[in-house]
Amino acid sequence: MKQVLQNVANGRTEVAAVPSPGGLANFLVIKTRATIVSAGTERMLVEFGRAGWFAKARQQPDKVRMVLDKVKTDGLAPTLQAVRSKLDQSLPMGYSNVGTVLEVGEGVDGFAVGDRVVSNGHHAEVVCVPKHLCARIPDGVGDEAAAFTVLGAIALQGIRLAQPTLGEAVVVTGLGLIGLLTVQLLKAHGCRVLGIDLDPAKCELARRFGAETVDLSKGEDPVVVAAAFSRGRGVDAVLITASTKSNEPVHQAAVMCRKRGRIVLVGVVGLELSRADFYEKEMTFQVSCSYGPGRYDPEYEDKGQDYPVGFVRWTEQRNFEAVLDMLADGRLDVEPLISHRFQLDKAAEAYRVLSEGNPLGILLQYPTPAEKPEADLLSRTVRLTPPSSSPLPVTDHRSPITAVIGFIGSGNYATQVLIPAFKETKARLKTVASSGGVSGVHAGKKYGLEEATTDTAALLSDPEVNTLVVATRHNSHARYVCEGLKAGKHVFVEKPLCLTLEELADIENVYRSPRTADRSPLLMVGFNRRFSPLTVQAMQLLAGVREPKSFVLTVNAGAIPSAHWTQDRAVGGGRIIGEGCHFIDLLRFFAGAPIVAVSAVAKGASSGMPDLADTVGIQLTFAEGSFGTVHYLANGHKALAKERLEVFCAGRVLQLDNFRVLRGYGWPGFKKTKLWRQDKGQAGCAAAFVSAVARGEASPIPFEELVEVTRATFAVHQALETGQSVRLG
Repeated sequence: MKQVLQNVANGRTEVAAVPSPGGLANFLVIKTRATIVSAGTERMLVEFGRAGWFAKARQQPDKVRMVLDKVKTDGLAPTLQAVRSKLDQSLPMGYSNVGTVLEVGEGVDGFAVGDRVVSNGHHAEVVCVPKHLCARIPDGVGDEAAAFTVLGAIALQGIRLAQPTLGEAVVVTGLGLIGLLTVQLLKAHGCRVLGIDLDPAKCELARRFGAETVDLSKGEDPVVVAAAFSRGRGVDAVLITASTKSNEPVHQAAVMCRKRGRIVLVGVVGLELSRADFYEKEMTFQVSCSYGPGRYDPEYEDKGQDYPVGFVRWTEQRNFEAVLDMLADGRLDVEPLISHRFQLDKAAEAYRVLSEGNPLGILLQYPTPAEKPEADLLSRTVRLTPPSSSPLPVTDHRSPITAVIGFIGSGNYATQVLIPAFKETKARLKTVASSGGVSGVHAGKKYGLEEATTDTAALLSDPEVNTLVVATRHNSHARYVCEGLKAGKHVFVEKPLCLTLEELADIENVYRSPRTADRSPLLMVGFNRRFSPLTVQAMQLLAGVREPKSFVLTVNAGAIPSAHWTQDRAVGGGRIIGEGCHFIDLLRFFAGAPIVAVSAVAKGASSGMPDLADTVGIQLTFAEGSFGTVHYLANGHKALAKERLEVFCAGRVLQLDNFRVLRGYGWPGFKKTKLWRQDKGQAGCAAAFVSAVARGEASPIPFEELVEVTRATFAVHQALETGQSVRLG
C-alpha cells in the first residue's frame, strides 16, 4: 500500500510503499477513502523538517540541553550519531481519516466490516486505529465532509473547556480550518462570535458563518472592536486557534476579556504570560488537549477501557460523534473550507501548496476498488532491495553457515543500535518486521535489508531465515523466543529474556526439548556490556587474581514517568527486570561464579508519589565468596555519567567509568585507558553471536547463565516484597 511520510531531517515528503498493517485487539483495520491535511499541525512539521540544524535547535532548547549533557557523559561522536539517527527518520503524516472497516479486532463492539468510519488514521491506503479513535459515519454525511470530523473535535474540545453559555460573546483568534470550525460550533451553541485574522478571505468565510470579524490586514484594532462587540463589558471568552510564535494573541485575549473571563489555547502561540494581564481580572487560562478526554491515555486508547458516561460525558470518541451529528443536520458546513483536492500519488504537491501558500482544507483522494484491487492494498510484505543471489561470508572464509537474519521490532533501539551492529558482522540481513510498517521500511532502506513486513508469522516460518533478532516490547520476548526456537532458528533477544517465572519455565522446556544434530539453535540475550572493549581489558587484568572480589556498580538511571510502558509490570516488567538485569549480568560475568543469594532495598515511597521500584540497592553474593552491590538510582541528575563500576581486590581497584575510561589504582603496569567514544559492547555482542552461528559453536553466553541471571532479577522483586534475602540454586 501507499503512505505519506515526511523525513524529519530534510522535510522531504514522499508517498512510499509500506506493508499493510495487521489487525490488533481493540483496533480496527480501515481502508481509506479520503483524508484531510491539517494546515496547522502538518505545516509546522514540514517547516521543522526543512529547517537547518541551528533553526531546529532554536525551536527545541530543552533538547539542546539534553544533547549537551550527553556530550559530557558519553562523548561527542556517539551523541552526534544519536542525534542524526533521531532526525533521520520518517514520520507518518495525517490524523483525519475516512474509510471502510476491513477487519474488526478482538474486543471491539459497535463496529462491523463494511462500516464507514472516521478515525485519526494517517494518510495511508490502509490504517489500523484504536476503536476509541473511530466513530461510525451517518448515512447522510459524505466522505469529504466526514474527513473534517477529527479537526472538528479539536475545535469542540476547546469550546467545552471554555464552557460558553447561550448569548455569551466569544472571540476566536485565528480563522484557519479549526478556527472556522470553532466559529460554526459556537454559533450552533447560541453564542455571539467575533473572529480575528490577517486573511480577508478567511474573515469573509467567518462572516458567512454568522460571525463579526476583525481584519488585521486592514489595520483594524481587535481590542477596540472587541470592546464595542461586548458592549463595553469585555468578552466572556477567547479561543486562540492561531499558530504563531508571538505572545501577542494571549496578551490581546487578556485585554479583551471581562473580569473572570476565560482564555483557551487550542493552537500554538508564544506563552510568555504577563501576570498583570491576568491578576486584576482573575482570569483563567487553559490549554486544550487534542480531541478530548482519553487522548494519550493508553488504558483508553490502546487497551479499549472506556470512561463511564456518567462521569466523563464527552470523551474523544463522543466528540467525534457530536461533530458527525452536526454535519448530518447541517449545523456544520465544511464544503466552503475545501480549497484543494489531490490524488494520493500527488501528496508531495499538496504539501508544497501547504508550505508555500495559505490554503484551508486540502483533501487527499484515494484509489477506488476498480483502480486498485483490495488484494494489492493488503500485501503485508514490501520488497526493498533485490534478494541476495549469493550468501555473504559472516566472519571469515571458513564459515560453513551464513546467518540470514530476520528482525522482529524496529523501534529506536533496534534502528539506532541493534540493526547497525548486526550489519557490521556482514551477515545477510533479510527481513525486518514491525507492527505498523513505517519504521520497518525506514530501517530496512537505511541498512539495506531485503524486505519489510508486518506479518511476523510469515517471518517466523520463512525457511531462508535461520536467525531471529527480537527487539520488541518486553512482554512479547518470551513468546517470540519460544516460537523461534520451535522453528529451529537461532534467537538473539534484547533484554530481558522474559518477565515471569512461568515464561522462563516455558523457555527452558522449549530449549531443552530433544533436538536433532542439524537443529540445535542458539539462544542469547543482548547483555552487551560483557563485550565492551574496556570490560574485556578489565577481565584480562583480573585474570591473575585468585581471591574473592567486591563490586560497587552505580547506575544513574534517571527518572521515567510512571505511565511509561517500561514501568508497567505486565508490559515492560518494571525497571529492574527491564533494565536492571543488565547490571546483574555484568557482575555475574566479572565474578565468574554462580549467584547464590540476592537481597534488596528500595527507596521509600514519597507521600502522594507512586511506589516504583526504580531506586533500589541490590546485593549479590557469589559462590566463590565475591559480593557486589548495584545501586540502581532514578533520583539523580542526568549530567552525571550513567554507569560506574568499581572492583576491589588484592589491595587494588579497577574503576570502569561509563564504558569510556578504565582506571587502575595499585595495579602493576596499568593506570588508565580512555576511549574516544563510549562503547557499551553492542557491536562486539552481535559479532560474537553471529560468529557462533557461523561456526556452529556454543552461544557466547551459556544458557544456564541466562536462566540464572533472569532468576536473580526476579529474586530482587521477591526480596523487596518480603524484606528477606533470597537464596538461589
